[in-house]
Amino acid sequence: MANSFKLEILTPRKRIFSGPVTSLVAPGGLGYLGILSNHAPLVTTLVPGKVTFREPAGGAPRVMQSAGEGLLEVQHNQALLLLDDVAEGAV
Repeated sequence: MANSFKLEILTPRKRIFSGPVTSLVAPGGLGYLGILSNHAPLVTTLVPGKVTFREPAGGAPRVMQSAGEGLLEVQHNQALLLLDDVAEGAV
């Protein structure tokens, strides 16, 4: 899993996802952000929109709809998404 990184998606009520992924696309305040393994450290705000990530096993990307604002932190080959709420499986 050399090309993967750990992703955690949390809301105030529960953990939505925790595991390795190969890519992440999230709705930043200035536009969508693409994150791959070994990304430079980053902290940014998020706005409502689609959150898309792909697990190393392949298959179709997982897409979720975030509701409300949030934060994204990337460091040490890990990404943490803190979201107000998310609709799982939404497209």
